[in-house]
Amino acid sequence: MNPVLEKIYRHPELSHKVLQDIIDTHTKVVFAKGDSLLSEGDMANEYYCMESGFVRSFAICSEGDDITTGFYGPSEIVIEVASIFLRIPTKENFQALTDCTCWKIKLEDFQQLFESKKGFSEWGRSWMSGILFMSKQRSLSMITDSATERYLSLLKEQPGILHHAPLKHIATYLGITDTSLSRIRKEVSKEF
Repeated sequence: MNPVLEKIYRHPELSHKVLQDIIDTHTKVVFAKGDSLLSEGDMANEYYCMESGFVRSFAICSEGDDITTGFYGPSEIVIEVASIFLRIPTKENFQALTDCTCWKIKLEDFQQLFESKKGFSEWGRSWMSGILFMSKQRSLSMITDSATERYLSLLKEQPGILHHAPLKHIATYLGITDTSLSRIRKEVSKEF
């Protein structure tokens, strides 16, 4: 059994057999650094489970700058939820920050599993509620936490990003300038 997929899909309501059936529907995909997984205007027809590497999602703001909306690393799911489930073109771009190994599942395979495999819908609800919670926490953090607190949270929750993402992408994700990020990093490194 694939350890990454087993970790991602682990749920008390999924039997070993059902878990193996879910894992068997995935196809290994390799992306090179800089490859696009999904581009603005496209419709998402699959999602990816990360085995190795890092992916960044971003959107282009009204001024034409790209703003990082998310980072994805090993054992995380790279998905554009609105596009894949609401069947609308995405406003985001997803790009490999490093060489990546992923496991892809097509929407039609996901839907078939969701409808036919006992426990898979419970896994889906649990995963989606976790994603909604994290999204809400990020929104609140952007309002209530200082830039330094947001940086320290990223350092704690996704330390690999700090080694693989350019500072300009990290800065836009944190809602600050490159200069502010450099200052914060300098101050934080003195404390540790």
